[in-house]
Amino acid sequence: MSTFDVKSEINGKVWKIVTKPGDVLEEEDDILILESMKMEIPVAAPVEGKLVEILVAEEETVVEGQVVAVIEET
Repeated sequence: MSTFDVKSEINGKVWKIVTKPGDVLEEEDDILILESMKMEIPVAAPVEGKLVEILVAEEETVVEGQVVAVIEET
């Protein structure tokens, strides 16, 4: 099976992580929520699969294009 890198589409701070490694995700399921300019922006699974790893922590600042999670496609 192949893995897929989930990238942040914006600069922001990780407000809340709503999944954990091992969770099975459908396409568009929220993985984590970023806060940017007082707005909450979800980072969703771009593919269906199992969440392998989350590469950021709550309160961590991320930049656009940064890999924040890895999904094993099913």
